[in-house]
Amino acid sequence: MNVSTLEWTITLVALVALLLVDLIIVGRRPHEPSFKESTLWVTFYVGLAVLFGIWVYISHGAQYGGEFFAGWLTEYSLSVDNLFVFVIIMARFAVPRMYQQKVLLVGIVIALVMRGAFIAAGAAVVSRFSWVFYLFGAFLIYTAWGLVKHGEDDEGDYKENVMIRTARRILPMSPQPDGAKLTTRINGKLLFTPMLIVMIAIGTTDLIFALDSIPAIFGLTKEPYLVFTANVFALMGLRQLYFLLGGLLDRLVYLSIGLAVVLAFIGVKLFLEALASNNVPFINGGEPVSWAPHVPIYVSLSVIIGTLVIATIASLIKSNRDARAEAALAAAAQASGKPSADQPSAELPSAEQPHRVRGQG
Repeated sequence: MNVSTLEWTITLVALVALLLVDLIIVGRRPHEPSFKESTLWVTFYVGLAVLFGIWVYISHGAQYGGEFFAGWLTEYSLSVDNLFVFVIIMARFAVPRMYQQKVLLVGIVIALVMRGAFIAAGAAVVSRFSWVFYLFGAFLIYTAWGLVKHGEDDEGDYKENVMIRTARRILPMSPQPDGAKLTTRINGKLLFTPMLIVMIAIGTTDLIFALDSIPAIFGLTKEPYLVFTANVFALMGLRQLYFLLGGLLDRLVYLSIGLAVVLAFIGVKLFLEALASNNVPFINGGEPVSWAPHVPIYVSLSVIIGTLVIATIASLIKSNRDARAEAALAAAAQASGKPSADQPSAELPSAEQPHRVRGQG
């Protein structure tokens, strides 16, 4: 794929401009976006990604257009999966809803900068060492198995990473937040607020997720331009998607299984491609494996879309069935005069009930 310097420049300038607009909007009026506002923004970003993919298709060919759409859909789906952990982080640090937009946006900017470096390093390694696809493939299959075996994360699974622990240890921290401010003054002393820790948590957590997503997209395209833009478009609408989905996140009970299938498929695809271009001495005498098939991008795209659609439909069917069963149990319990298991106790107001997070319920 021949991407000119002008194309790179226009792309980067346009994406930075979008981020600046987002920062200005959120900075001037921190608030919890309504369902309508979130829907419009998500539609805008998804439409923008689709238009970009069409432009790639027209200007660079069907192969690269398909690679972009496959990569973007995979990254976007993994980003939705990340929202479960974002919910846990927001609940753990008790971030007010009106400030969550700013936290998400700054965290996403941090993640974009770090992912850019990660993608550049990955592209350099991939271009020089074809055997790295064996490692990528094995890692993706291992990750897929972990998703199937362990399921979703819940609040008890969340542990602060080393960057958060280091920041807590070396930075002068205020014991109390000060709105959405990152710094505050107490008795004339400048201190960082817990909001900084929340932003570091969001940004570094998303970088950790890149350990799955970056190898996955390199299994779909080797073009750094497509890898970068697919990641950017997947992350840019994440803030609005967080508010749009809201309680629907808990209904996507089979999303992890669907993602496990996608990651396993890409992992196998990487293995086959590594075998087809093999130069590792102890595999087939260092020669390419002739029987290893090439998986066309349209097959990859079909598998990704089909798997995600099936996982979403199955999740909604199961969630609706479970909701009806719970309602029936609650009605039966009410008729018998006994409180249902899910009914809040009189001593604990409903607003103080533990937040139902991913993997619970």
